[in-house]
Amino acid sequence: MSIVNLGKHRKAKARAEKKARADANAVKHGRTKAQKLLDAARDEKARRHLDQHKFEEE
Repeated sequence: MSIVNLGKHRKAKARAEKKARADANAVKHGRTKAQKLLDAARDEKARRHLDQHKFEEE
């Protein structure tokens, strides 16, 4: 018979449940904040790039 640390077991179980809940919410709510910020930064960069190459008629 071996000694089991119940505190470690309880915390590991809580972490696993929290991770499962987070994964379910990620699927439910779509993209992460980091992904949204990355897309916004890419859009802004593309807009600036196009603005720099505009042809202005006189």
